Amino acid sequence: MKIWDDTWPAMRLEAHYNDRVVRCFENRPTSLYQLLVDAQAKNPKGIALVCEDKRLTYTQLLQASTQLAGAITSKGIVAGERIALMLGNRIEFIVVLFAAARIGVISVPLSIRDQKPGFAYALAHCGARAVFHEADLSALLPDAKEAPDLTYRISMQSCAGSDSYEQWTAIDHASTITQVAEEDTAVILYTSGTTGRPKGAMLTHLAIVHSSMHYQIGMGLTTQDCSIVTVPLSHVTGLIALITTMVLSACKLIVMPQFKAAVFLKLAVEEKMTHTLMVPAMYNLCLLEKDFGKMNLSAWRVGAYGGAPMPVATIEKLADTVRSLILMNCYGATETTSPATLMPQGETVNHNDTVGIALSCVDMCVVDDQGIQLPSHEMGEIWIKGPMVVKGYWNNPKATAENFIAGYWRSGDLGSMDEQGYVKVLDRKKDMINRGGYKIYTIEVENALYEHPSVQECAVVAKPCEVLGERVHAFVSLRSSPITDQELKTFCQSRLSDYKVPESFTFLQTPLPRNANGKLMKRLMRDEITALTTGKSS
Repeated sequence: MKIWDDTWPAMRLEAHYNDRVVRCFENRPTSLYQLLVDAQAKNPKGIALVCEDKRLTYTQLLQASTQLAGAITSKGIVAGERIALMLGNRIEFIVVLFAAARIGVISVPLSIRDQKPGFAYALAHCGARAVFHEADLSALLPDAKEAPDLTYRISMQSCAGSDSYEQWTAIDHASTITQVAEEDTAVILYTSGTTGRPKGAMLTHLAIVHSSMHYQIGMGLTTQDCSIVTVPLSHVTGLIALITTMVLSACKLIVMPQFKAAVFLKLAVEEKMTHTLMVPAMYNLCLLEKDFGKMNLSAWRVGAYGGAPMPVATIEKLADTVRSLILMNCYGATETTSPATLMPQGETVNHNDTVGIALSCVDMCVVDDQGIQLPSHEMGEIWIKGPMVVKGYWNNPKATAENFIAGYWRSGDLGSMDEQGYVKVLDRKKDMINRGGYKIYTIEVENALYEHPSVQECAVVAKPCEVLGERVHAFVSLRSSPITDQELKTFCQSRLSDYKVPESFTFLQTPLPRNANGKLMKRLMRDEITALTTGKSS
């Protein structure tokens, strides 16, 4: 089996989380906050963050997080308690993250595309003491009964019912660095499941540090690099692959409030961008820009991608247009604190049907339904183990027991591994849709549709899309009362994140197809919509 070369630091086996023995880097930062302390010492005058007209050096970022940490402490919020971030891509997101880490408080980033029921559940479930939020999300905040522990609401702009961020940062309050254990939870990220409520994955300091080191070393990042974050900072990719990895590297991170290909490319040229990690749909949108081939992107060295397959045509066109670019596939999840595999540099062309090989501290195996390891090339479920695997789900021992076995996370993904260790992800749970890197579990969409009185039954499937890979399509069997596409879309928009709302429908006056056991035959529906969309069945 292929392993990473000796450019990786020394490693050793260590016992963590009671029953796990995992391979760890011997020399490493000991906490999320230590990443920033080390970066400031290494590159004090270097630009850390850029967002529109704002620029912060590493010294200024350290000062800003120290000052905010003092404000949080002055409100009586202590180590181990939770603060939530209902924030978009902005510098303050990163300041809050490191302010909390300084005093041992757990950050809980939430997607700003969620709706009120989702916010209420997460804030109540994690017992958040405070929430930093965008002003335009204030109407979606839960009331005191829905989130009884929520004492403080801090808005980025003036907003009725909330303190302002400016008020919290206007006064200097003393704060000392709280010493944390590596196994302590640093961040909780809520991840949807195929059934039930979202689960709060507990990302520890140990996990965040190892994932950041995997990215930094595997991609050869230094203080001279410059990256642009185009994905949500609240997602594990934005949080780990971009924020913490760039801080570990003490290099420059440009924060885009939202992705627009033309703006992204203009920034890339002006800032001499060297690194990206985006979903394939974003690369495709860049290629569609008419002046793409004329732009000076010679500094662009690493183009990492994940979340969805990269079409071969896209790989070839990028290689032809940006000669300096090394494309690197990566595979991971919230539960693996982002990367579990990475494509070794220069190997994409030879192994473009794989997601690379397991990273240096990662153990990965493919097993059958009985948990027995399968030979090379045989398909089974991918299990993943290492110091970057989360320690479990917040306040959910049942889900933790079901999803983790002796430190291995049961991914639910079907794949195979060859003799060299290259991993293919061949399939995934059929109930999941991948819309431009956003994973959508169909049960959640179906539950929203079932709330409408005109819906007798429904089934949500993936509809092929050349740009995003897949879009959400719903087959709906109606009761007697008629309904239009737009009415159902509007109904779902108040209950779901915008990217989860069905974009097209097939209405039926007959029951949906089922097999002899009464189970919905989604394969037939997927084939039907695929044939209508592409002219061929899947």
